[in-house]
Amino acid sequence: MAVRSGFVAVSLGALVALAASGAGASSLERFAEFIAETLTARGEFEQKIFDRNLKLLQESRGALAFSRPGKFRWNYVKPYAQLIVGDGSRVWIYDEDLKQVTVRKLDQALGSTPAALLAGNNEVMLAFRLSDKGARDGLEWLEALPRDKEGNFEKIRMGFGSSGLEVMELVDGFGQTTVLRFESLERNPELDPGLFRFSPPRGADVIGDVK
Repeated sequence: MAVRSGFVAVSLGALVALAASGAGASSLERFAEFIAETLTARGEFEQKIFDRNLKLLQESRGALAFSRPGKFRWNYVKPYAQLIVGDGSRVWIYDEDLKQVTVRKLDQALGSTPAALLAGNNEVMLAFRLSDKGARDGLEWLEALPRDKEGNFEKIRMGFGSSGLEVMELVDGFGQTTVLRFESLERNPELDPGLFRFSPPRGADVIGDVK
């Protein structure tokens, strides 16, 4: 269950877009440009979760879309189906195999998490201590440390390459590291508003903040 919990938390957090940047820009400059200029995005992702000894625990794939601030759709298709939708006021998490929907208020679900960092407005930068970590593996790295110690992750690292934001690494309090790699990302596409609406399927159990 620990892996599955991390799976959901990262789903909320990893709402990402292709950040444009000039040659030689630092990771801080590239992140600031992403926050200022990326309003919508869609693409695909690969996610791997490792334990503290770097043993692979889980591998998954899916598709994402978001419209800042606060609206997103994160759809896991492998190894099992899970859908996370942020509609601007609430976050809906639907586990298809469990036939269960979990609902949380958006501000409570995001808080000081990757979703606030990437899908929020310019003020989200105040929730993190940001630092430029230089180059590694051909990417420029930014590290974000949440000021709120009650968040899901102890640190978040973002790697920027020639195509923009290419990788996220998220380290939680149990020593697990989640690595997200983004593919076929499109920056500022026109998106159907219906992507960010969710109605619980008939027969599904609904728990959480539904009022």
